[in-house]
Amino acid sequence: MRVRVLGSAAGGGVPQWNCGCDNCARARRGDGVKPRTQDSLLVTGERGHLLVNASPDVLRQIEATPALWPRSSRDTPIAAIVLLNGDLDHVLGLFSLRESQRLVVYATDRVWRGFMENAMARTFARFDGQITHRRIVIGEKCEIAEAGVAIVPFAAPGKPPVHLPGSPHPEDNIGLRVTHAGRTVTLATALKDVAAARSSLEGSDVIFLDGTFFTSDELVAQKLGTARAEDMAHQPVKTSVAALEGVTFGRKILTHINNSNPILREGSEERAWAEKMGWEIAFDGMEIDA
Repeated sequence: MRVRVLGSAAGGGVPQWNCGCDNCARARRGDGVKPRTQDSLLVTGERGHLLVNASPDVLRQIEATPALWPRSSRDTPIAAIVLLNGDLDHVLGLFSLRESQRLVVYATDRVWRGFMENAMARTFARFDGQITHRRIVIGEKCEIAEAGVAIVPFAAPGKPPVHLPGSPHPEDNIGLRVTHAGRTVTLATALKDVAAARSSLEGSDVIFLDGTFFTSDELVAQKLGTARAEDMAHQPVKTSVAALEGVTFGRKILTHINNSNPILREGSEERAWAEKMGWEIAFDGMEIDA
C-alpha cells in the first residue's frame, strides 16, 4: 500500500488567495514556505487508486500526479473516492470530475445526503449510474474492492459544514483506518478531541494527523480572525501531541495545515519542536510506502 499526499493544506491552501500573512507572503516569493494545495490523499492498493477527499484543487493535483493521468481517450485511474466529511474543501472537487465519467463514492449516509440535496448535484445525472454511492458505517469494516484495500471508519466529532443545517451527528466527520496485507494507515485529518480517538489511532504503521493550527489563538494573535482553533473543531498541534503520549505509532505525519501555522516555515522553532517530537510535516507530492 502506498500513500501520496496530493494536498497538505487546510481550506484555502498556501498561499491563500486573499491572505497576506507572513507564511503566504513567503510562499509567494519562495522564501522557506512551500506552496500547498488543499487537503487530499491518494491511497494505492493492489487493484487501483483510492482518492481520499475531492478538494477544490483536484484538477491541479491530478495533473501533478502522472499515475492519475488518463490511460486512453476517456479514462481515469481513480478507482473510487472516499469522503471524510461534507466540507466544501472536500467535496467541491467532485464537480470538477463530472465530465461524463462514472464515479464511485464511499461516504456515510449523512455526508451523502448533504451532498446530494444540493441542486448542483443534478450535474451527476447525465446518464444512469454516473455516480454511485457506497455506504460506509462507523465501526464497520468496508472492503474497497475497486482499490484492493479495506477501511474501518471511526467517529471524529466536530462541527457540521456551515452550509448544512441540523445538529452535529457522529457521521458528519470521520477518520479512517486503511488496511492491506497486515499494514494500517490511519487518516485523522480533522479532530477536535484527539484523546477521545486514541484507541482508533493506536498501532498505526503510519498516521496522518490534523495539523491545522499550532496553538489555540493562532488566528487571533496574527489578526487573521476571531475564532480559536477549538471553535473550528480543530485541536492545536501542541495539545494533540501531548494527548498522544504513550500511543504506539510508526511514522507520524501532520497534514491539513492552515496557512497561519508556523510549522510551515522551514527553520521555525515550532517546526523544530514538532520534528523533535517525531512528527513529519506533510507536503504536496510526499509519498509513503506502508
